[in-house]
Amino acid sequence: MASPNFIDYVKFHSRSGRGGAGCLHFHREKFIQKGGPDGGNGGRGGHVILRGNAQLWTLLHLKYRKHVIASSGVPGEAANMTGADGKDEILEVPLGTVARRAETDEVLCEINEDGQEFILTPGGRGGKGNTFFATSTNQAPQYAQPGEPGIEEWIILELKLLADVGLVGFPNAGKSTLLSVVSAAKPKIADYAFTTLTPNLGVVSYRDDRSFVMADIPGIIEGAAEGKGLGIRFLRHIERNSLLLFLIPADSNDIRKEYEILLNELRKYNPELLDKRRLLAVSKSDMLDDELKAELMRELPEELPSVFISAVTNQGLTELKDLIWKNLH
Repeated sequence: MASPNFIDYVKFHSRSGRGGAGCLHFHREKFIQKGGPDGGNGGRGGHVILRGNAQLWTLLHLKYRKHVIASSGVPGEAANMTGADGKDEILEVPLGTVARRAETDEVLCEINEDGQEFILTPGGRGGKGNTFFATSTNQAPQYAQPGEPGIEEWIILELKLLADVGLVGFPNAGKSTLLSVVSAAKPKIADYAFTTLTPNLGVVSYRDDRSFVMADIPGIIEGAAEGKGLGIRFLRHIERNSLLLFLIPADSNDIRKEYEILLNELRKYNPELLDKRRLLAVSKSDMLDDELKAELMRELPEELPSVFISAVTNQGLTELKDLIWKNLH
């Protein structure tokens, strides 16, 4: 994923089409001076529709569409002819897209399947022609309905990455390096904090042609849930991961404390994240000997399956994949 092309948040003004007006008309032809009502109904206004597309991975194509406007329905005509419906505006979005109203923050839908459709902003109904209002006591109604107006609203689309494993850790913990080694992904890697500014996805090959998807989430810092660092901008991507892999470097001052800080940020953002399965990988372990590893093992959280790894020397990566696969299945 190239960083400038990954867009996971867009806001736009959505306007559905107005319904066509019903027709006020009476049947007229030679030798029939006073035919009955034959005004047709108006067509409905166009909807604004979201459709899931498994081939998309970003909202980039919607970034510059500030106004999405569906067309209005066509008015009804004589001879009981119904007007055509307005053309729908269909927005294709990647799987994992959440739509909500900007003013109320109400969640409208989540698109999780290829081809799944949701009417985001429904078009106005077409008005009834005067034929509809004819009765035995009112055989020549002199009125027809106007079409319903369309709806105007501001919509926010947010993308939450769909991945099996989400990498959670402080900046410069080695998440991008690990992803680049175990998959074909090529995230930006450098020796300074916040190298990763956008999430990266990689497909990790496993035994017998099996695989799973791993997501490198930009680093979390203490206070992220309140907006510090990169804030909660990327915490939402963790919500869609089946398993959370905490990555803490071996040269950390206190591995347990760092883990607790990370866990607390997830708790403050969304307590339900703590219900997900969690694993711990101690990265940069090529600098440790067996004695230091044994000493560090005593400091690790007892309830958490842990493994020592080094993406540089490939140490422990097979064991890590086995541990991930076992917890995923």
